[in-house]
Amino acid sequence: MDPIANFLTKIRNAMKAGHLVVEDEASNLKKNITKILFDKGYIANYKFVKNDKEEKIKIALKYHPVTKIPAIRGIDRVSTPGRRVYVGVDEMPRVLNGLGIAILSTSKGVMSDKMARELNVGGEVLCYVY
Repeated sequence: MDPIANFLTKIRNAMKAGHLVVEDEASNLKKNITKILFDKGYIANYKFVKNDKEEKIKIALKYHPVTKIPAIRGIDRVSTPGRRVYVGVDEMPRVLNGLGIAILSTSKGVMSDKMARELNVGGEVLCYVY
């Protein structure tokens, strides 16, 4: 029903199981979320693989080299198809007092909460990552 929630759940479950790679079907929103996760250092790498009929995302997960603790401790869906959560610049969430990020879908594209504050735009809160 909710492809973004399924995508985040695949990442969460793979981290808990200790997998190195996660694969899922691609969409523009999933690509943008993946790029933000890579830019913020939550995943090691990603690749978009195109078949004849579909495109997939391959994500290399990131772990601490010694303790094997995942870089993503939690990834939570906020806005769902049945309950959309919109925020303005003034009510922008701070995840773990600034240690995590919120990913927003704004009129200027999908971006992190820090970038949305800099551009002075609000939008729909997609998920929290910490």
